[in-house]
Amino acid sequence: MKGDLFASEFMVQAAVAPGMSVQNAKSIRYVIDGEMLARQGAMIAYRGNLQFERKGQGVGGMLKRAVTGEGLALMKVRGQGEAWFAQEAQNVFVVDIEPGDVFTVNGRNVLCFDATLSYDIKTVKGAGISGGGLFNSVFTGHGKLGLVCEGNPLVLPVSPQQPVYVDTDAIVGWTANLRTSLHRSQSLGSMIRGGSGEAVQLMLEGEGFVVVRPSEATPQKPQQH
Repeated sequence: MKGDLFASEFMVQAAVAPGMSVQNAKSIRYVIDGEMLARQGAMIAYRGNLQFERKGQGVGGMLKRAVTGEGLALMKVRGQGEAWFAQEAQNVFVVDIEPGDVFTVNGRNVLCFDATLSYDIKTVKGAGISGGGLFNSVFTGHGKLGLVCEGNPLVLPVSPQQPVYVDTDAIVGWTANLRTSLHRSQSLGSMIRGGSGEAVQLMLEGEGFVVVRPSEATPQKPQQH
């Protein structure tokens, strides 16, 4: 077969190392020898002897369910082989988490991660209102975390002198040592008269980084089973 489709830039080459790597701008490759975790429905191809568990069982007897405003479930993948993961052609990124790091990320942006990482589901402090991004996964330990983002993310430094205000529907995640609280940018009277719509943001203070996607809302799609 010949043609642009079979160009070397599209052809999958033999793996050179185990674990997670970026296959291209839209997909992550994971060479598995043991187990890892991924977003349910995110596997687009695999080869080898792999098993996918969608039920809520995993290491320690329970596979935690990560919940956002739309809902997100995880699956465990184990065996020997390789798998590719993607989500609606969004851009993919890999974050290296080392001992002592704490990375809080919106569940909708989680694609896959090493089983060596620990995670917990927490409500964002100060965000006691309905809306996106208020339940987040907090990752610690040592390993790689694969993320998806609509478009190229913005990584904004946060300092004690310059807090950052983020739309709750646009936030992807943030590093340790940042404090969160709600910030109202206009009065209720202004909203009634017809304001900008940017009424409430999440304020992040301290020292670290916040990651933001260039999109405020994800269209609701039918749930697939």
